[in-house]
Amino acid sequence: MRGPHNLWRLIRTGATFERTGAIRVILEGFGAPLSVRILARTLAWPFTWLGLRGDPALPPVTRALTALGPSYIKFGQILSTRPDIVGEKMALQLKYLQDQLPPFSTDLAKAMVEAEMGQSIEAIFAEFSEPVAAASIAQVHKARLVHDDRAVAVKVLRPGIERAFRKDIDAFYLAASTLERLLPSTRRLRPLEVIRHFEGVVMGELDLRLESASASEFLANTAKDAGFQVPQPVWRLSGRSVMTMDWAEGISLSDNAALDAAGHDRVKLGNRVLQLFLSHALRDGFFHGDMHQGNLKVAANGDIIAYDFGIMGRIDAYTRKVYAEILMGFIQRNYRRVAEVHFEAGYVPADRDVEAFASALRAVGEPIFGMEANRISMAKLLAYLFEVTERFGMQTRTELILLQRTMVVVEGVARSLDDNINIWEVARPVVESYIRSHVGPVALIRDLVSTVEVLARFGPRLPRLVEDLLIAQAEGPKPPPKRRAVPLVWATLGAAAFLAAGVWAGFTLR
Repeated sequence: MRGPHNLWRLIRTGATFERTGAIRVILEGFGAPLSVRILARTLAWPFTWLGLRGDPALPPVTRALTALGPSYIKFGQILSTRPDIVGEKMALQLKYLQDQLPPFSTDLAKAMVEAEMGQSIEAIFAEFSEPVAAASIAQVHKARLVHDDRAVAVKVLRPGIERAFRKDIDAFYLAASTLERLLPSTRRLRPLEVIRHFEGVVMGELDLRLESASASEFLANTAKDAGFQVPQPVWRLSGRSVMTMDWAEGISLSDNAALDAAGHDRVKLGNRVLQLFLSHALRDGFFHGDMHQGNLKVAANGDIIAYDFGIMGRIDAYTRKVYAEILMGFIQRNYRRVAEVHFEAGYVPADRDVEAFASALRAVGEPIFGMEANRISMAKLLAYLFEVTERFGMQTRTELILLQRTMVVVEGVARSLDDNINIWEVARPVVESYIRSHVGPVALIRDLVSTVEVLARFGPRLPRLVEDLLIAQAEGPKPPPKRRAVPLVWATLGAAAFLAAGVWAGFTLR
């Protein structure tokens, strides 16, 4: 399906933004020069009649995104958390996209549940409400179980949602490939890789069995986190297109007035949201990848409740250490160390100047310190950071896309609760705690013990491996294998000795 015919989709996208008036609002919101506004509208105007009309009752940008479909809605959800980038007015309009989209019929939802569960609704639920929330992927109904009168949330995928996403993703592939061909300088950003990553995330979100598994794992990881709750999934009432979990009662994190009326401390909530995200990412390597206000509530006791686990992120142990050291370097204003970590991890080509890169990072980081948070223009910081990455030939790290995107969203959520939050000071204790336990002598010993445990599983095979290598060396049919055999033998014998010493060390440490 990825072909030139998708050009129609892209043309219609531009036409929809023009027809709904969104293109004017966006360009004005971002402060685009008058010449750019005139050029953009001149190019889009001839195709206006091809654009989707959308819902005239909605503001222009929200109207365009909802008309264009789920992929665009996802993009709008991210921007809704960043008033410092898109402006307060547009961010407020985009919050509509988080959980207030038009629902599909309850009768159709019931039919989908019955088809998935193989039972009638009456046999499963004593009550089944009209939709209480509707988002880009699915909608949620509040229900009550027959057998134990427990309140649950029933999530049902939108009919035809996979096909709709496929259409958008195909068009995105065309846009990315065209961009790479016409503007070779964009190849370092790997737009095709970014779209492939997005496709993988979205396709995983469309299987609610995977979301149930993510919820279960996230619940286990965070069970001891103070002030944080994850609803329990109900496995026997979940499948590919339906997911059932305990009902989460609370105030939406987007409703500041209600939070204030209930007596919740928004400053503490903002700090906790940011610290919880960092803790999950660094400690567990498994974090909520869609942590906007629409997926967060505050319980009566002040706990933050997270739900909607369709997008979850994972980062390996090595990447976590790199990420923590970069954050710590910024917190300590040690830009030389931040630069070194980028080079050590291979994020910046080795032929670039580390001192020049450190100086460029200082220009990014210094404006943050000694300034009130609500005076920092994140849009300008991001624009400058983009210039830095381009100048030093950094490629887009697809494995970090979701982490970076979620960090931006979480920061936006924290700022919506406390516009004076200092993200670096709030992050410091979490990052310092991780650094103490995962970087240094204690961490090195723990890593060595883990290595020994892995080698121990291969212990019974070491004698045979050494024997085979010695035989191969003695026969020596070809000179190259002969030259390589001796190091292999010594390496294997060394591994065996290391194994014995390591096992002893492991038992000693325990």
